[in-house]
Amino acid sequence: MEHSRFYYYVSVILSISGLFFPDMVGSIGINYGQIANNLPTPDNVIPLVKSIGATKVKLYDADPRVLKAFANTGVEFIVGLGNEYLSKMRDPDKAQVWVKANVQAYLPATKITCITIGNEILSFNDSSLTDNLLPAMQGIHTALVNLGLDKQVSVTTAHSLSVLEVSYPPSAGSFRKDLVGCITPILNFHAKTNSPFLINAYPFFAFKSNPKQVSLDFVLFQPNQGVVDPKSNFHYDNMLFAQIDAVYSALASLGYSKLPVHISETGWPSKGDEDEVGATFENAKKYNGNLLKTICQRKGTPMRPNTDLNIYVFALFNENMKPGPTSERNYGLFKPDGSPAYSLGINGTGLISTNSTAATTTTTTITTPAPQSQQSSSTGYLSISVAVKGRFCSGLYQLLFPLLLLSCFSSRLAF
Repeated sequence: MEHSRFYYYVSVILSISGLFFPDMVGSIGINYGQIANNLPTPDNVIPLVKSIGATKVKLYDADPRVLKAFANTGVEFIVGLGNEYLSKMRDPDKAQVWVKANVQAYLPATKITCITIGNEILSFNDSSLTDNLLPAMQGIHTALVNLGLDKQVSVTTAHSLSVLEVSYPPSAGSFRKDLVGCITPILNFHAKTNSPFLINAYPFFAFKSNPKQVSLDFVLFQPNQGVVDPKSNFHYDNMLFAQIDAVYSALASLGYSKLPVHISETGWPSKGDEDEVGATFENAKKYNGNLLKTICQRKGTPMRPNTDLNIYVFALFNENMKPGPTSERNYGLFKPDGSPAYSLGINGTGLISTNSTAATTTTTTITTPAPQSQQSSSTGYLSISVAVKGRFCSGLYQLLFPLLLLSCFSSRLAF
C-alpha cells in the first residue's frame, strides 16, 4: 500500500507539471547520497530520477539495493570506493574481488560506466590517503582489464577546487605547487586509460565567504554584466563556467589539455545556519533551476564551447544524518517523502515545476525507509564542508576573484 501511494504521489507531480518530455532533456547527472534514516527504497527512487530527466546517477558506494533496483532502466551509474578502502586496493587480489562483487555482478543489466576511487583525497592533507590513491586506481583498473571490463568501465577520482593554486583569471588556472608531484601521475593515468578528470565545484562557498563582494547574480546564473578574462578575452556570465575553465587551464599547464573534465558535484543548499549567507530556498531554486536549463541547452564553457557539460547535481535528497552545518542536510532536490524540496521553476525542459506552496509544505505521504548500513556509506562523503577550509582559503581564486568581481562591476573590467 505504501509503495503504491508513493508512486501515486510522484505521478501526480508529473501530471501537474505537464512537462515530462525526455526528448528535450540533456544529459543530466544526479548525486544519490544516503546518509539518512528516512529515505525511500531504491525502487521508489527510480521515478524521481526520471522525473527530473536525469540519465546518470552517481553513488558514493556500490549499494547492491540501488544497483539491483535500477537494472534495465538504462540509467548510467558511477559507483564509489570509499576512502577507507584505498589501502586494501593495492592488493591485486582484493581489488579483483571488489570489482567482481560490486561491478561485474550487476553488469550488463545495470549500466555501470565508472568507478570513483575515494573523494577529495588530496584535500585532506593525509599522506596515507594520498600515497594510496594512485595505487588503488591502478589496482581497480587492472582488475577491470583482467575481467575484460576496462572498455566499458573507467576509473577516476574526484577532487575539490582546493587542488588549484590559481583559478582567476580562468586562463591562468594552475595546480598547487605542493600537489603537482602527486597529481601529475594521476593525470598520466587518466590519459592512458581515457578516464575523465572529476572536480567538485561549489560557487555557493565563494558567495558565502564574500557575500558583499561576490555578485549573487553571477553565481546563480542570473542576468548580469559578467566578467572578461583579460588574457583570453573570453566573457563569463557565471562563476561555475569560470571555475571549469580554470581547471582546463590547469590541466593544459601540465600538458594534459585533452583530458575531459566532468563536474562530479555542484549544488546549492536550500537552508543553512545564520552564518551561511545565501542558503535559501529561493537561491537554491535559481541555482539548480538555471543549472539544469544550462545543461539541457548543451551549452559548453567559453573555453570549450563545443564540449557538452558533464555535470552531476548535488543532490537527490536532503540527508538528515549528515554532520556539519545545517546546509549539509539541505542540498536535496527532493525531501525523503518524494515531494520537491522547492520549486525549480523550469518550463519546457522536461523537469518538474511545482508551485511554491507544494515545494515548501510537508506532505503526509508515507514511504518505506531504506535500511542503512555503515558499510554502504563512504567516510569520504560525510560532509561537503570538511574541505571548505582548504577549498576556499587556499588558492588565488579565493583571494582575488571576489575583489575582481567588485572591481569589474564598478569600473567595467578595469583590471
